[in-house]
Parts: sequence; C-alpha cells; structure tokens
Amino acid sequence: MKDLDCISVANMRESDRLTIERFCSGRTLMYRAALGVFRAANWEGRTVIAVGGGNNGGDGYALAYILAGNGHSCRIVKLSEKLTDESAYYAKLAAGLGVPMEPYAPGTFADCDTIVDCLLGTGFQGSLREPWLSAVEEINASGARVISVDINSGMNGDTGEAETAVRSDLTVTIGFVKRGLVTENAGRYVKRLVVADIGIVLARQEDKICASGETELPSVAIACPPWLEQMPIDVRSASEQELEQA
Repeated sequence: MKDLDCISVANMRESDRLTIERFCSGRTLMYRAALGVFRAANWEGRTVIAVGGGNNGGDGYALAYILAGNGHSCRIVKLSEKLTDESAYYAKLAAGLGVPMEPYAPGTFADCDTIVDCLLGTGFQGSLREPWLSAVEEINASGARVISVDINSGMNGDTGEAETAVRSDLTVTIGFVKRGLVTENAGRYVKRLVVADIGIVLARQEDKICASGETELPSVAIACPPWLEQMPIDVRSASEQELEQA
C-alpha cells in the first residue's frame, strides 16, 4: 500500500502552476486528467458529462473527446459558456467527433446511465446558486451512476463541508488527495475515491495518508478513510498523441 500525499487547495494550485511552468503544458495535464477518469470506470450505456466554466469543465470536454474517440456514446450539458484556452481546445475536438452539446435545462439529465460531474472544482466555497443548485439536486435524484472529477461539486476542498453537493459513486481526484475529501463529512457524499496521478510535481509536502498499522506514521499522518483506494491510476507519461494514434 502506497502512502499518499494529502494537500490543501492552495498547495494544489501552486503545484499545478509550477508543473506547467517547468515541465508540462496545461493542455497535456488536462488530457491526462481526463484519461485518468476514463481508465477509472467502465463506460457502458449513455453518458452525460455536466460541465462548468473552469478547468474542471475542461476535464469534461477532454473526457468527451476520449470517450467519443473510443466509440462510447456521450453528450455534454453546459452550465456555463465560459471556456479556458485548454477547455476550448478540447471542446472543439469533442465537437469534431460529433459529441452533442446543450445548455442545462430541467430534465437534461434524464435517460442516461452515467453522469460525470465536472461542474465545480476544489476552489468552491459557500452555497450553490442557481442553476447550479438545481443541477446538483437533479444529478442526485437521477438514479444514474455518478462520477465526480477532482471533487464533488458543492464541496469545500479544504474542509469537506457542503450545504448541498453531488453524491458520487466514484470520485476521481486529480494529482493528489485534497484535505476535504478525507474528512468525515466527505463520507456522506463519496462512496469510492481514487487518485489519478497525472505527473504534477508537489510544491511542498503537507500531510500523508497511511494505512493504519502498515507503516511508521509521520507526525502529520492521516488515517486512510474506507472510501479511499491507495493505488493511484498512473497516467504520468500519457500524451495527447495516444488517442490520435489509436
């Protein structure tokens, strides 16, 4: 069992920035994040990917590109028209493969087998506003399998607190475990948590998550919660060319 780093949202943001500056483009990291999600689950039936306007939404567009490129049915439901440069790149590629895209409206999550939550990232704080609140409530009431990317939308990445948040069957957190995901409150929303290791270089060490009794715990160790799997999905060496060559 591998000891996992558990870090703050601020440390994750800084680690991401440093990695892009020194080692790897943001576009490649976004592809790796989506590939990690793709490898974390079986993709049968109809998939709806709910996207917001930040890089979390960009992961959704990149996932749609990967799914469509591998012959899986999916469509995008948008709660924001804002796109980062990286998000716009993958949105264009997904559209080029024929992925349908539509704005969110009540009922858009009906008639699907899997919903992927790419709405809000780890920096979210406070209360959900409309239409985000209605979308999250509809996802929770859908009866579909729910996969959250990086963190469950509506949850505070540092504390795990949430007034309303997506309840996931699987959460694939990107890079490192965020502190909020191992809190007691997070267990109300996350059934299963895995890490996609996309090759981000850690800016600074913080806590370690250790299997109780299996290692000599450092002073900053956190007990492994039952919903966390300690074997990361390794996509550190993946590149965008992989799908293009498939």
